[in-house]
Amino acid sequence: MTAGHKSWIQSANDPGCGFPLDNLPFCAFQVRGGGQHLGVGIGDSILDLAALAQSRAISGVSVDVREACMEPVLNRLMGCGRDKRAQLRAALTRLLAQNAPEGTVGRLKPLLHSTRDVQFCLPVAIGDYTDFYASIHHATNVGRLFRPDQPLLPNYKFLPIGYHGRASSIVISGSAVKRPNGQTKAPSADVPTFGASRQMDYELELGAYIDSGNALGSAIDVEDAEEHIFGVSLVNDWSARDIQAWEYQPLGPFLGKSFATSVSPWIITLEALEPYRVPLAARDEGDPQPLAYLSPRKRATQGIDVRLEVYLRTEKMRSAGIDAVRLSTVSARELYWSFAQMVAHHTSNGCNLRTGDLLASGTISGPEPGSQGCLLEITRRGAEPLRLPSGEVRSFLEDGDEITFRGFCEREGLPGISLGECQGMIVPATLSSRAAV
Repeated sequence: MTAGHKSWIQSANDPGCGFPLDNLPFCAFQVRGGGQHLGVGIGDSILDLAALAQSRAISGVSVDVREACMEPVLNRLMGCGRDKRAQLRAALTRLLAQNAPEGTVGRLKPLLHSTRDVQFCLPVAIGDYTDFYASIHHATNVGRLFRPDQPLLPNYKFLPIGYHGRASSIVISGSAVKRPNGQTKAPSADVPTFGASRQMDYELELGAYIDSGNALGSAIDVEDAEEHIFGVSLVNDWSARDIQAWEYQPLGPFLGKSFATSVSPWIITLEALEPYRVPLAARDEGDPQPLAYLSPRKRATQGIDVRLEVYLRTEKMRSAGIDAVRLSTVSARELYWSFAQMVAHHTSNGCNLRTGDLLASGTISGPEPGSQGCLLEITRRGAEPLRLPSGEVRSFLEDGDEITFRGFCEREGLPGISLGECQGMIVPATLSSRAAV
């Protein structure tokens, strides 16, 4: 980090903090039961954007940006456009830099809150949610479990496969995830039964938030697709594998997915991630090239080198003071399809995306052992259970199990950029007496 990139907030200059002046991620938060405000992460603190917009400390931004900063969610700010948001980012950088204008520190210190003292909220009013299947290693691993002779279906290498998820059950990191009820059918059973899922799983994903959409009946060119993406966040698309296995044919995921999806409180802008852009992993020799509408002609660095990690801590581990165990690590550069291609394909039929929509990558896995993004892959559908430091074994998640995702970008000569954490704990299902009959 150069001197010009240092902040007067000393924690932001710590190489391991993940929230330096180069990051400035957005969030929404509450303090001591107060109203929901927008914020920007810097070091171990959050700068209250609403209070800043009401003060005289900020300059160089338009009135509509100031008003958007006083909203409880980011949608209005996202819709202001990239140029105006660039003005806001430049103004924030000036105010938080070590060489900030005289008097800035005194005016801004009262607007800072420790991240330990706030309650995070959903930062976006999410209208629609689409989950893709963009990791070829995940698709191949899962395909081998169910279709050993044909792991990948014929369409996989030609288009980004996805399904429409449920936005109403998206929850902020830290929210409890209740084990869902549903129909399941054992292979040896003649009829299904109704009850709590016994095969709870997590899915390690990245999400992209749409800042400006397209008119119904129009399409977004793959070359322009990233102009419609505000930023990215960690996503855990929880899955009830036994419910999913019984219901998914012929129309795909439904109740095995829609009970909860956790998102990180932090949204990292594409501007902050630009230094960490990379080409996607090379396609195998013989793979078809994307059709013209999915083939960018200018940007070669469609991927983002975000290192993703998954940690598990059981109730027994917490009681014994045992640290969470890392289950896997993988880079998002392993994706087969980019977010730009997902946006282009999503709109290619004239489907209209809107400000605040969330597109998720689907489970991200790599080619090596230890890079699988879900328990279904790691335990091979439960056939090879995990052995934990506590002496416990896991094929799927039990009540009291806590899953934490972490994401970060690193490159020599650059400050580390963190995506924060996405955390959730499984709690017992609630089954009515009527349903249990």
